[in-house]
Amino acid sequence: MREVVIYLGEDEYWVAEVPSLPGCISQGKTKEEVIRNVKEAISCYTHALEADSLPVPEERFEVMVLAV
Repeated sequence: MREVVIYLGEDEYWVAEVPSLPGCISQGKTKEEVIRNVKEAISCYTHALEADSLPVPEERFEVMVLAV
């Protein structure tokens, strides 16, 4: 289970970032597409770490939403 931040980018594509996996970012034309894409990105990211015998970062759910 991973925390994923999804938002609409400047180019009108949805962007998904995974804070606990630095550099794990994906995008899609729709929310559904970006969700599919980020699931695949997470899987590839963690498999690559495991293949290189590197530790997979643990998830730390610590979310705060601020209205400014």
